Amino acid sequence: MLHAVVQRLLLSIPVLFGVMLFGFLLMQIVPGDPALVVAGPSATPDVVAAIREEMGLDRPVLVQFWGYLERMAQGDLGRSMISNKAVTEELATALIPTLELMIGAMVWSVPVGIAMGTLAAVMRGSIVDRTIMALSVAGVSLPIFFISLVLIQWLGVTYPIFTFIGRPGPWYTAEGFRGLFLPAFSLGLILIGPVARMTRSSVLEVLKLDHVRTARAKGLSETRVILAHGLRNALIPVITLVGLQIGYLLGGAVVTETIFSWPGLGRLAVGAILSSDFTVAQGTIMLFALGFISVNLIVDILYSLLDPRVRK
Repeated sequence: MLHAVVQRLLLSIPVLFGVMLFGFLLMQIVPGDPALVVAGPSATPDVVAAIREEMGLDRPVLVQFWGYLERMAQGDLGRSMISNKAVTEELATALIPTLELMIGAMVWSVPVGIAMGTLAAVMRGSIVDRTIMALSVAGVSLPIFFISLVLIQWLGVTYPIFTFIGRPGPWYTAEGFRGLFLPAFSLGLILIGPVARMTRSSVLEVLKLDHVRTARAKGLSETRVILAHGLRNALIPVITLVGLQIGYLLGGAVVTETIFSWPGLGRLAVGAILSSDFTVAQGTIMLFALGFISVNLIVDILYSLLDPRVRK
């Protein structure tokens, strides 16, 4: 297992390099001039040129990229071109709210999706099965901004149960939970549908296997057969799906944080791109890439815990 983990970490190095290159080139073609943003709309061309020289934006692209690589190798993400704060400081400030949002979305959506998929598999062909699958398709099809706006209108304006502007506090406080509920609920809806559909297909396939028939022949209750002998093996592809869906959650978090004014990484990235703050935008891209690679590594480790064949 240690050998496999080290091998995956080594393979992630060229992936990170590709992400750095892509993020750097993307910021070069994005319209906007950071020097002009810093100088202001009334600045003279000489002032803008002086600021560009101070920021190093007048250098060739290859020279800028090499300097970027040198800073990254030293763990220095640079300073914001707009606020002049360290990028690591801004990322650290925005990371906690994003983790709260994503964990809050997964805590309720993954168990509910697994339960819905298992129930649909057990009651295959019934009205319950068709209803769950219809809800799953609706959850996948509806855009997250539409769901967010409906929830704001219903539970924030018409019935003001939850707050929907900003992050009033940590999740474990009453005000913090009221502020977290709507964005976490709307973000989790994009995950619950795929999890339910994958769980249903996987459970139906596992229930046909010999070891499940043997468990039933031993006289075990149907509940124990499904939970102990069926669902555990069926969770392996579900874990794969959840790991891959983390990327979609990050994309959904950008929209959700913008709508709810949630001070997380998604909103920070959007603000950095709109203001041509290259260093902050590149830092958020790198952090997203590291998060995605870490999640996939955790998924591989969970494989070995659930399936002894993978561990061997």
